[in-house]
Amino acid sequence: MKSPYVNQLEPNRVIQTSFLVHSKEIRQKKGGELYLSLLLADRTGELDAKMWDNVADVLDAFERDDFVQVKGIIQVFHNRPQMTIHKMRRMDESEIEVTDYFPASKRDPEEMWRELRAIVAGLADPHLKGLLDAMLDDDDIARRYRRAPAAKQIHHAFLGGLLEHVLSVCGLAKAAAAHYPNIDHDLLITGAVLHDIGKIYELNYERGFSYSNEGQLIGHMSIAMRMVSDKLRNLPDFPPLVRTLVEHMILSHHGKLEFGSPKVPQFPEALLLHYLDDMDSKMECMRALVENDRQIDGCFTTYHSALERSALKKDRYLHPAAVEAKPAVPVPAPRPPAVEQPAFAAAKGGNSLLAEKLMQAGLVRPKQEN
Repeated sequence: MKSPYVNQLEPNRVIQTSFLVHSKEIRQKKGGELYLSLLLADRTGELDAKMWDNVADVLDAFERDDFVQVKGIIQVFHNRPQMTIHKMRRMDESEIEVTDYFPASKRDPEEMWRELRAIVAGLADPHLKGLLDAMLDDDDIARRYRRAPAAKQIHHAFLGGLLEHVLSVCGLAKAAAAHYPNIDHDLLITGAVLHDIGKIYELNYERGFSYSNEGQLIGHMSIAMRMVSDKLRNLPDFPPLVRTLVEHMILSHHGKLEFGSPKVPQFPEALLLHYLDDMDSKMECMRALVENDRQIDGCFTTYHSALERSALKKDRYLHPAAVEAKPAVPVPAPRPPAVEQPAFAAAKGGNSLLAEKLMQAGLVRPKQEN
């Protein structure tokens, strides 16, 4: 097992550990030299990292979605941990324990799968139950459904996330159907089970999370429609009108045209499915935002673009004494080496105080005499 994980990193510590590379950018210092800007990750979160020196030695040694071992120092930059890498190498497959690097549901996937099958077994409508059984009895679908994330990065973006999300929506659907007497319970549950099923093929999740070619070309709603059509070929007695309702729930569950649905929800179960799906995804976003935030100081997280807000860290707000009284003094992330600039030359000739301040700020450096 690797150690430390991202959520265990402390400022001003030299560490040696391993990560999955989420992104790799080759950038240029002011003086023209190259440096690496990386986003590293393990199962507990992501970490910004920079490699300022000896970049040529590793520039072509690894790529995105590779596993790397790094040695460097953890510092604080813009109130968040950042690593300055001194050494790194690409890891061999034999060194890797995959579970160290990919976030996963805290729930057992087999337990969740049994729960989903029990929900489907409890449906009274034989046609809807038959359709769902046909889906879940498919070995490839069942294997992927147990493992798939619900999204690449927005909500439930972890192994088993899709199944966890669907079970949560099913629980909400059961409660809502009991509250609203006009709701068809079995139809709503069917929509909950099928609305995101296309994501098992839309996403790649064997080595990092990304969109498959199929996902990029047609998306999870179209994939789900095709999956339903394939299964209904073997269910000739399935009512055509009910089929249209199921298909509409899949196509409209994002709620608005601008959110990717080709149709808006147009009957109660479809509208309710949209709101339950949206609520569950947003609550998971909020949970993950608070739990995974790496801000060193303050009671608020960083801004979340999908939620369009930052979030209050309620425990830190209510119990500030629980936060370490004297946190480590942040060490600023190092800048690329300064270069001689015209401002220094001008100051050197006419204002020695200005020249001294510029040098103290690290903005310029005097030209070295040969």
